[in-house]
Amino acid sequence: MEKNSKQIKHVAIAGNIGAGKTTLCTKLGQHFGWDVHYESADDNPYLSDFYDDMQRWSFNLQVYFLHNRYGQILGIQEGDRTVIQDRTIYEDAYIFAPNLHGMGLMTQRDFDNYMELFNTMTKRISPPDLLIYLRAGIGTLVAHIESRGRDYEGSMSLDYLKQLNRRYEDWISTYNEGNILIIDVGQVDFANKPEDLGEVINKVQAKLHGLFEEM
Repeated sequence: MEKNSKQIKHVAIAGNIGAGKTTLCTKLGQHFGWDVHYESADDNPYLSDFYDDMQRWSFNLQVYFLHNRYGQILGIQEGDRTVIQDRTIYEDAYIFAPNLHGMGLMTQRDFDNYMELFNTMTKRISPPDLLIYLRAGIGTLVAHIESRGRDYEGSMSLDYLKQLNRRYEDWISTYNEGNILIIDVGQVDFANKPEDLGEVINKVQAKLHGLFEEM
């Protein structure tokens, strides 16, 4: 039974703004008894300024996210609890930073500096034991964003969300860091339908058992 001895420490949820990451983190954390590490918008000192002036604050915001999530991952790896994480460090580097750079909202110098920092950090950490990707169409994202009514998200354009979605799909199509589960949020309402949440829980359980069987 030696193959069953590896502890699952790190489950992470990835997905665009409004995909439902925080909701699913909470529900899975409650069901499995995992600790939850949220991406806190309320504590972020740059987020509101960023939405007012993206070009001025893009680098500051991305470095804040990067160091914040890096600290979370170090804590997860050094701890003895299973943690589910709201958004991954990979999204910062492969989705948001390059998107800002591509839009002309982050200079080449800042982007190069950022990516060097990311590459240095990720040499020191392991990928999640399971990555859950929430795939969502633009209509679903907009409905979720509007329903939560955050002022700083009100100025977000559809083009911005579409660009992020394209980058997410490109990243996920080449993701090979570890085990992955893709959930189509347009087809599964885990926030409001217990039977849909049960279906997601079963899929997560199967993926985790699969991890044990492969050891």
